[in-house]
Amino acid sequence: MEHILFLTGRLAEPALRRVLASIEPPAFSWEVREIGLQVAALMTTEMVMRRLPAPLQGERPVDRLMLPGRARGDVDALCAHYGLPVQRGPEELKDLPRFFNRQGKPVDLGKYRTKIFAEIVDAAKLSVEQIAERASLLRAEGADVIDIGCLPATPFPHLEDAVQALKGGGFAVSVDSLDPQELLRGGRAGADYLLSLTLDTLWIVDEVASTPVLIAREPQDEASLDAAIAAMQARARPFMADSILDPLPFGFVRSIARYQRLRDRHPQLEILVGVGNLTELVEADTSGINALLLGLCAELDAAAILTTQVSQHARRAVREADVARRIMHAAVQTQSLPKGMSEALMTVHAKHPFPDTPQEIAAIAREVRDPNFRIQVSEQGLHVYNRDGLRVERDPFALWPQLKLEDDASHAFYMGVELARAQIAWQLGKRYAQDQQLDWGVAADRNAEDLLEQCAPGTTLRTANRQKP
Repeated sequence: MEHILFLTGRLAEPALRRVLASIEPPAFSWEVREIGLQVAALMTTEMVMRRLPAPLQGERPVDRLMLPGRARGDVDALCAHYGLPVQRGPEELKDLPRFFNRQGKPVDLGKYRTKIFAEIVDAAKLSVEQIAERASLLRAEGADVIDIGCLPATPFPHLEDAVQALKGGGFAVSVDSLDPQELLRGGRAGADYLLSLTLDTLWIVDEVASTPVLIAREPQDEASLDAAIAAMQARARPFMADSILDPLPFGFVRSIARYQRLRDRHPQLEILVGVGNLTELVEADTSGINALLLGLCAELDAAAILTTQVSQHARRAVREADVARRIMHAAVQTQSLPKGMSEALMTVHAKHPFPDTPQEIAAIAREVRDPNFRIQVSEQGLHVYNRDGLRVERDPFALWPQLKLEDDASHAFYMGVELARAQIAWQLGKRYAQDQQLDWGVAADRNAEDLLEQCAPGTTLRTANRQKP
């Protein structure tokens, strides 16, 4: 059985021992070592090396060294120094059981099945340079194909230049228009895909090499879509088909049924689903809508979605769809529920927002002997404590008279910022950790390290080099 040595500080040691003792069934043996720090997060690489001689001596031979989750030392340097694996645990002690439960079941979020077509809906009104700039942003957020949207009754003299500029920049390109002549121009300019052709406009396919996306003459006219599919199969050319996802409450459920019937009639068909009618036309957070829609696409084995980022509330739609397609693909591949793989789509609430009870916070507060304020959040509210005692309130303004910071502007400013974060976390049910920004998941920009940390322990998320199955 693996033997793990956990490093910690004085304040966290009792809680760490309780949590480790609660892990059932025990998958490893453990011991805890407090290395002379009050706060575990202050642990550095040099401090660990200085206070923990190599080779490691434990109650039995040590197989792995576990650092506190908030320690930001150089893990690789410690691995080399001690000659064994060194790992950071989760940021909250209460998450250790879930952390170790995931270790034996890594989930790869680097693969996906469904491509993202990201439409630039007002491309006709933009310059070629502006289109290229917008395309670069969309690709960085996860788009696989840049869809050039044409507007009705709006001249687009630079359509060919836009297609060729994007192709020259290494983009896959589609042209989206109701005008057959614009589709023809886009195809001749080198577009990879054309959206969308009906049975009546299939003649365009014979003029260009682009892959068409087929739709029915009218969404309900499934027979005309089947006829267009048969015509493309006779040509032995690649194509996709779209049954059209109608908005709520104007036939959404019926349109889902159309997609399922399309899949049942054509088990091997490449299907595209246009999701913008939901993300753009429902005033609700799009992260949950995208999770549901990409789950639907995973069940349909859809080859692609078409999405937009027009409304301000949908400005993260591509990035959300990118995360959602990975989670749902992994769920299908592992035949498991899409739980415990990533919290990136949980932008407003947290699964376990309050890891510590008021009683546990009070017990920690009684051990503090210095004047520095600590802030924690429980279901009861905001807990602020130092050597002068523990204060519990739900409104930061109620705490102000108790903090006695009238003559310390910098400290007062700091506490104002932290208590504002803590109040938001308490009101929404989010995790709060002092001196750290709140985690808004995919709804806010994050650096690469933070993005990886959004995944559940044991998962892998590769974004720089996307892989398809």
